[in-house]
Amino acid sequence: MASSSSGPSAAGVSASDPAVSSGASSSASGIKRSMPSEVPYASGMPIKKIGHRGVDSSGETTYKKTTSSALKGAIQLGITHTVGSLSTKPERDVLMQDFYVVESIFFPSEGSNLTPAHHYNDFRFKTYAPVAFRYFRELFGIRPDDYLYSLCSEPLIELCNSGASGSLFYVSSDDEFIIKTVQHKEAEFLQKLLPGYYMNLNQNPRTLLPKFYGLYCVQAGGKNIRIVVMNNLLPRSVKMHIKYDLKGSTYKRRASQKEREKPLPTFKDLDFLQDIPDGLFLDADMYNALCKTLQRDCLVLQSFKIMDYSLLMSIHNIDHAQREPLGSEVQSSADTRRPAPQKALYSTAMESIQGEARRGGTMETDDHMGGIPARNSKGERLLLYIGIIDILQSYRFVKKLEHSWKALVHDGDTVSVHRPGFYAERFQRFMCNTVFKKIPLQPSWKSLKLQNQSSPIEQKNSEDLEQDSARLVIPRSQPLPQQC
Repeated sequence: MASSSSGPSAAGVSASDPAVSSGASSSASGIKRSMPSEVPYASGMPIKKIGHRGVDSSGETTYKKTTSSALKGAIQLGITHTVGSLSTKPERDVLMQDFYVVESIFFPSEGSNLTPAHHYNDFRFKTYAPVAFRYFRELFGIRPDDYLYSLCSEPLIELCNSGASGSLFYVSSDDEFIIKTVQHKEAEFLQKLLPGYYMNLNQNPRTLLPKFYGLYCVQAGGKNIRIVVMNNLLPRSVKMHIKYDLKGSTYKRRASQKEREKPLPTFKDLDFLQDIPDGLFLDADMYNALCKTLQRDCLVLQSFKIMDYSLLMSIHNIDHAQREPLGSEVQSSADTRRPAPQKALYSTAMESIQGEARRGGTMETDDHMGGIPARNSKGERLLLYIGIIDILQSYRFVKKLEHSWKALVHDGDTVSVHRPGFYAERFQRFMCNTVFKKIPLQPSWKSLKLQNQSSPIEQKNSEDLEQDSARLVIPRSQPLPQQC
C-alpha cells in the first residue's frame, strides 16, 4: 500500500487524490462509533466555526469535520510508521529531488501487512520530503527515537488558545514540539521554501525562524488535513505573565475585546507601546546578539519575498512569580516546575540568538530556563521567550492588491501588509529601537525606580523635561545611549 512520488508535480497534495473509504459503522468524524472513549462528529452542523476549526454539539473540537481525537490518533500512527520506515534507508547527502518526494501509506482500520489495526476510520497518511526533513532533525540533534518518543509515546495535548487563524495546535507531552494544521497554500509554499531553508540552516542553525521538523497530510473523510511539526516556543511549565504578537505596524494592531477576555491574551503593537513605552532592556551583548539574529532572519525572509510575519514574545516576570503564593490559582503546580532540558539544539530563545552572550552581565539570574534575561523600566527581572512566526505568507498578487487598497484609505507605511523589503526594514527597526534596548553601563535600578516615580519631572513643561531627560538613567522619549 505504501507509495512514493517525486518531481515538481508532487509539491502539493492533489485534490484528485482518491478519497479515503469509510465503513458503514463510521461517521464523518473519521472515527468508529463503537469506541466509547472517542466522541464522534455530530450529524448536525458544528456549534462554532473559525475557518476549518469547529466545535461539535458534544463539545469536541473538529477540523474539516474530523474530531480532534481521531486526528491526533492518525497523526501518531502515521508518524510512527514513517519514521520507522525511514530508519531502514541509508544515510546520505540530501539531493535536489528529495525536496519533492511525497510518500503515501494507507491505514485501513483492520490493519494490513504494513500497518497496525486501529479504532479510527480508514485514512491515508502522506509524508513530504522525508529524507530532507530527516536531515533537518539531525541538524538540530533530534534522534529518531527521541522524535518518536516525544510525539507518539503519550497523547498529544490540544491547545485551546489557538488564535483566530482557524488552525488546530497540539503540543507534545514533553513540551518539545508543536503540531499545527496549515492551509494547502501554506504547505505548498513550505515545500517550495525547502531548498533555500536547507541552505540557510547549513549556514546559520541559530535562528529565530520556525524550525520545521516534518510536513505531513492526513486524508480522512475525503478531506486533506495538512500538518507541520515545529519547535515549541512557549514551555507550559513556565508561567507567562503577558504575551505579544508584534509586527512593527500600528494599523489596527490592538487586541480585540474578545481577545482580552482570554486567560492569557495575545496583545499587539499598540498595546505594547501603551503597556511598555520604555521598551525592554537587555545587556549590550545580548542586545547585539538578538538584533544580529533578527537582521539575518529578516534578510532570509526578504529573499523569499515573505512578509506579514510576527515576533511572538511571551514574558515571564521573575519578581512577580516569586511574590505569587504557591497555592494560589494564578500559579499552578506546573508553573513551579523547571522545564526539562529540550532535546533539540538551538531550540530555546537563548540558544537561538547569535553571539556568545549567555550568562553574567548586569542580569542577576543564574537560571534562565531557556528565556532571554531582560528588565523593564521598573527594574523587574524578566525572561523573554521569542520567535518569528507566520512565515508561510508569500507576497503574491492578493497581498499586493490588499496593500494597494489599504494604502488608498490609510497610510501605506503603517499597515502590516507591505512589500517584503520595506516590511523587513520596518520590522527590524521596531524591534531593535522600540521593543528591545541596551541597558546603560552599570545602571542603578533602584535609582531608576525612584526617578520613574518622581512627580516633579512628570509635571515639568516640555522644555524643562528635555533638559532633565539627560539625567535620567533610561529616558522615556529618546533612545538609549549606545554602549559598546
